[in-house]
Amino acid sequence: MRRNILITGASSGLGMGMARAWAAKGCNLALCARREENLEALQHELTTSYPNIRVVIQALDVCDYDRVPEVFQSFKEELGSLDRIVVNAGMASSHGIGQGHFESNRQAAETNFVAAIAQCEAAMEIFRAQNAGHLVLISSVSGVRGFRGAMNVYAATKAAVASLAEGLQLDTEGTPIRVTNIMPGYILTDINRSTKNAPFRVDLETGVAALVSAIDKEKRRAYVPWWPWTPLSYVIKALPFKVFARAM
Repeated sequence: MRRNILITGASSGLGMGMARAWAAKGCNLALCARREENLEALQHELTTSYPNIRVVIQALDVCDYDRVPEVFQSFKEELGSLDRIVVNAGMASSHGIGQGHFESNRQAAETNFVAAIAQCEAAMEIFRAQNAGHLVLISSVSGVRGFRGAMNVYAATKAAVASLAEGLQLDTEGTPIRVTNIMPGYILTDINRSTKNAPFRVDLETGVAALVSAIDKEKRRAYVPWWPWTPLSYVIKALPFKVFARAM
């Protein structure tokens, strides 16, 4: 079992849900996010419910690229090792291209992709020194194809994250380091709460259970929940452009 797990973006949503699930399994946790007060509350909750585990926290904006390796290394020193690092921090894009919202779209692109590179750099440095570890990148089903409007930039960043994960899988093939690309469908969190008509959306508890189960299997790629997103991902990719344009 991967006992010492680092999760970014752990102050809400999927990150918080994963922390609770792995705490229940007896894992020690290194949790970071921008909202320190949320982390403190989660730390208190988990150590009270599971007094035999360690939960260490640090405030971190993943776009503060110089601090990312510092925080990851300090977590490693505090816990002795890091067995799994989950690159989870991210944000939605809320505007289409050409509507005068470049700064908002730039922020989404930086947070979802450039910051993911910074996290992967820090994680792989630790894992290569240990000659062991499991790196998990949270992409999205939306990364399998371009999407219109407000989803455009978000989908593009998640496609980039998926590609980054596959490249790292090639880099680590034949080594004790595992890399997993997780592609969730619609799981109810703040990032998609305002999305209207989100197809096949599941509640947070159901989604997190499927997410943790998929990560623990350590496959190269997993759609979450498996049904219906695994078969649907192939349908989405195969639809002719004009059919996809009408559907979206």
